[in-house]
Amino acid sequence: MTYEQFTMQTVGPAGASAPSREGDPSKDFITVGRREHDRKSFEASVSRMRQAEGNNVVVFVHGYNYSYQEAVFRLAQLKAEAGAHAVPVLFSWPSQADFRGYVADRDSTTYARDDLVQLLTMLSRSRSGGRVTVVGHSMGAWLVMEALRQLRLQGRGDVIARLQVGLASPDIDVDVFRKQVAIVGRLSPPLTVLVSNDDRALAVSSRITGGKPRLGAAKVDDPEIQKIAALNGVQIIDISTLPSNDAFNHDRFVTFAARYSTAERDRTAGGFRQAGVFLLDTTGRILSAPFNGTAQIIAGAQ
Repeated sequence: MTYEQFTMQTVGPAGASAPSREGDPSKDFITVGRREHDRKSFEASVSRMRQAEGNNVVVFVHGYNYSYQEAVFRLAQLKAEAGAHAVPVLFSWPSQADFRGYVADRDSTTYARDDLVQLLTMLSRSRSGGRVTVVGHSMGAWLVMEALRQLRLQGRGDVIARLQVGLASPDIDVDVFRKQVAIVGRLSPPLTVLVSNDDRALAVSSRITGGKPRLGAAKVDDPEIQKIAALNGVQIIDISTLPSNDAFNHDRFVTFAARYSTAERDRTAGGFRQAGVFLLDTTGRILSAPFNGTAQIIAGAQ
């Protein structure tokens, strides 16, 4: 596993002065510095940044068909959109960054599992008491769940107890997720899953895997999905009404992160802290839904 630290110029005010490299910081994310670390210096650097950023860390695990560079800038966008006071850490596994490389990417996530366990164990050692939030997107969500499963089987509940976990558009077979979460057990705060039943990227994934339904494209009124949530203390949030910046409706989690952050600051997101199935209406309001049928509430149609 290798370690790197990037210094970035993120979105700034119109007319801001650009650094001495290509790009306009009023519109772009620009890398203005890069430093290689060994494990010891990386851990020390993160520790210093935690003291400056409020002690919390956000680990982003990218999905299938992502280059390393794309993942770096996606994390920069997430930090800018959410406005979070946390140290952003990218866990990048060796994706083919090619739409045709699905099977190879799946093998790569398996290869990277031990390294993610090692990283989460390292970050959890901090005595500061800050959170370690882990966000797995798409195939990266499968990797996150496998890492949690491995930690649990190794008896590392102390590491898991320090984590707050979110899965965005998870590319995970629903039956596989049922097995994973049963071993991982209930998390506190609850494991959060963001779903969109019109996610075209996951529709392609389902076809590639022989028609197996993907968790990230689940319908929240599906009794089986509701059962998984109830038995395992999982909160499932339908974000299909939010705008997407890509044609595949696969990146809505970025919009969700920004709206959730705003709701938290306004103290209007209390329902997020409960386990269950939730719906997000077209204005971004959180609607807690009972387990006896919720289709009529979708998209604010109460």
